[in-house]
Amino acid sequence: MYYDVKSAQYCDGYKIRLSFADGKGGVVDFQPYLQKGGVFESFHDLNFFKNFHINEEIGVLSWENDIDIAPETIYSKATQSPMPVRVA
Repeated sequence: MYYDVKSAQYCDGYKIRLSFADGKGGVVDFQPYLQKGGVFESFHDLNFFKNFHINEEIGVLSWENDIDIAPETIYSKATQSPMPVRVA
């Protein structure tokens, strides 16, 4: 799928430069996730945050403890495009 994350590079702070299967990309600031709580509490440790990887099997940006963010969500943020409409 074109939302699949193909590359991710740490920039600074809570920013990661991402590219996707369709060739588009951009920088996403994950700072707002610090306010979400729950599994994202781990992001308060910047070293934890920096230790991301791409789960190539499912095309998502992931962290330890099974933390990931839906690729269509970060695609929308990185490319400044609207979230896709889900079709039932």
